[in-house]
Amino acid sequence: MKKILIIVFGLLFFSCEKKDSDQSVKNADKEACTTNSKTNKDGFEMYEMSEMAALMEQMYVDNQRLKERIVKGDTIGKFPQHFIKIHKAVMTDETDKDAFFNEQAAKFIKAQELIYEDPKNAKEHFNNGIDACIQCHEVKCGGPIPKIKKLYIK
Repeated sequence: MKKILIIVFGLLFFSCEKKDSDQSVKNADKEACTTNSKTNKDGFEMYEMSEMAALMEQMYVDNQRLKERIVKGDTIGKFPQHFIKIHKAVMTDETDKDAFFNEQAAKFIKAQELIYEDPKNAKEHFNNGIDACIQCHEVKCGGPIPKIKKLYIK
């Protein structure tokens, strides 16, 4: 009886295991977009987030909070000045900081500023900023697109 239970539980465990190779490719793409690999003295690889990746993670969190305030109709507050660092932050791959990136970053910053300058149309400006993020990530680094899309205000 014990052997049967062990076999049943073993089959359940292995049949429930997710075998999605596309997901592992997406995870690898996301990791490659946001980290630098360094090997320490023991030979282990350690990943460090680039300055740009860390800034984008912070902007994501800030925009989650902003989205909640817009949806609830709360006061918007003041434009987060650290967003301006998008123009100077060090990227994982500095060759990605080109004219296209600068154009999309400027669109994003302008849309973000308009949220605070024109709060009556905050939803439209907010979604325009998210559009700028997605348009850039479609060309530069596609990994975070599904996460970014969750920010849209419907």
